[in-house]
Amino acid sequence: MASASLLKSSPVLDKSDFVKGQPLLRQPAVAAAVHFQPISPSALTIRATSYAEELVKTAKTIASPGRGILAMDESNATCGKRLASIGLENTEANRQAYRTLLVSAPGLGQYISGAILFEETLYQSTVDGKKIVDLLVEQGIVPGIKTDKGLVPLAGSNNESWCQGLDGLASRSAAYYQQGARFAKWRTVVSIPNGPSALAVKEAAWGLARYAAISQDNGLVPIVEPEILLDGEHGIERTFEVAQKVWAEVFFYLAQNNVLFEGILLKPSMVTPGAECKVKATPEEVADYTLKLLKRRIPSAFLSGGQSELEATLNLNAMNQAPNPWHVSFSYARALQNTCLKTWGGLPENVKAAQDALLLRAKSNSLAQLGKYTGEGESEEAKKELFVKGYSY
Repeated sequence: MASASLLKSSPVLDKSDFVKGQPLLRQPAVAAAVHFQPISPSALTIRATSYAEELVKTAKTIASPGRGILAMDESNATCGKRLASIGLENTEANRQAYRTLLVSAPGLGQYISGAILFEETLYQSTVDGKKIVDLLVEQGIVPGIKTDKGLVPLAGSNNESWCQGLDGLASRSAAYYQQGARFAKWRTVVSIPNGPSALAVKEAAWGLARYAAISQDNGLVPIVEPEILLDGEHGIERTFEVAQKVWAEVFFYLAQNNVLFEGILLKPSMVTPGAECKVKATPEEVADYTLKLLKRRIPSAFLSGGQSELEATLNLNAMNQAPNPWHVSFSYARALQNTCLKTWGGLPENVKAAQDALLLRAKSNSLAQLGKYTGEGESEEAKKELFVKGYSY
């Protein structure tokens, strides 16, 4: 997930600040010092860019209390799989209808602060002809964009992957900013059953750092997310061990690339056992291990899901009920959309009921971000497992 708890003194953006094609602040800004621990002035140099103040404000806005991120950045192919699950063909018209349903849910901005879009969606209009970006801004939701070009095999590794897309990223990011995007996502993964090898961890960390630096240079707040895949039979201790190594490497390369830490959103996976592990963890155990990881490696964070809708909310709630110094929020895709999609079923007469289902999940996670979720009134659909082995999008 992403977070910006270090940004307490930064003002929150008003929705009127998001004007397509216009930078939010014209004045060059001086980057603030990183607030992790005392560091001698010569030990770390953070560059200042003309977007520095804007990046901090955007991160602060997305990390506002009681709100989180709706990840709707599935590729057209993955969106097609979701549509196929309710008997719909994968056409642009059907994708447009579903995305319109999501972004037009009345009051969504009360619980959602940012929406990650696929490139098609960033340039798409609703079925009523209104630009999706404009509709999000009206709801007080910051538009974001997935900027990577997908996973490919990593030569010399143990059947692991690396994330491509750095070539041309600067020009793409500049175009996305002009279209109204203000933050970015880059999905790279680490597989525990396949190692992870030192090569794969280093490649993931370096790629994330280069993407983060390029994004900031073009006005986009980068979500930094080395996703620890749920695949495997390993226990929660093994996940914790790997996550520590991965995040140590990530922060090393972020510093090497002079990334402005106050202008990023961190999205660590929750620390859970592998999906095929016979020993399941309670929400309290997940919270304990995840908060321990954050304390050792991470200044502040939003959390990524992959569990059932209910599990994701319960785990988030447990973390926010435990003492912690961060703004810990959510960035969920299926854990917000699954019941909504099944309720819709592609039928126009079901749109309102589907939007109500989306708002219920968004509100539940809003309460969990505040540590006030009770779990009352949850449907059976919300309890269904969402893990997909080898998941990609």
